[in-house]
Amino acid sequence: MAEQRTHTRLKDKGSLQHDDFILSVCVLASGSKGNAIYISNGSTAILLDAGLSGIEIQRRMAARGLNPKDLDAILVTHEHNDHIKGVGVLSRRFKLPVYISRKTEEAAAAQLGTIERPRYFECGQSFAIDAFTLHPFPISHDAEDPVGFTVGCNGLKIGIATDLGMATHVVKAHLQNCALLILESNHDPEMLENGPYPWPLKQRVSGRTGHLSNDASRELLEAVQHDGLTHVILAHLSEINNTPQQAFRTVVQGITRCNPQLMVATQHECSQIVYLK
Repeated sequence: MAEQRTHTRLKDKGSLQHDDFILSVCVLASGSKGNAIYISNGSTAILLDAGLSGIEIQRRMAARGLNPKDLDAILVTHEHNDHIKGVGVLSRRFKLPVYISRKTEEAAAAQLGTIERPRYFECGQSFAIDAFTLHPFPISHDAEDPVGFTVGCNGLKIGIATDLGMATHVVKAHLQNCALLILESNHDPEMLENGPYPWPLKQRVSGRTGHLSNDASRELLEAVQHDGLTHVILAHLSEINNTPQQAFRTVVQGITRCNPQLMVATQHECSQIVYLK
């Protein structure tokens, strides 16, 4: 179950015992107008993407009692503006290292500006930020070097897979045994087909390097569900070609072997903080 409590930054790492750590996750924004996910173990806090303005990310963090001064790093999945808009300014404002692949940095250079401390990762190679183990894995999207992430800490694992046109065997393999999943559920196929997008954009969205439909998200969840999965957050919903209700109705049908809490992240307000222990 998700617990509601005041988020407290635990500064004295040396005084903490293993069982004291709580992994907390908050989707600050999700959709084509901006994406950002906050993850903390109480000692270290990271931001996965920063696709809103810096001031808006700060405002949304404050709405959940989170302080951007407590952030330790920003991670970047790919170079599209809805994932990097605030990266440069937050990096400079709070002197944060930015973990990014070299290809993504090259593609995003004009939008990022000077970033405080670039830290380069290679897709498929794990790296650590304090107690976090991060593993970037390849996804199918129309970007230079797009990645999903798993985040591990104290025996818990979070899987994040958004902005992908198809759930490959590689994606499914990396999303095994997660306690929390953040999965794309971008569009309802009928709404997309009958909606106002021009045909080339419809083809892009529904193509192999576009975005997962509700049906594809349900199939992905069916493939990776297990008894230890406690939370699923549906993300990157289209405001034109989907609704939270439709995404929920479709994807919940894929939950057959476990009983996670299913949530839907939205574009214009941050989610509640989910606590895992």
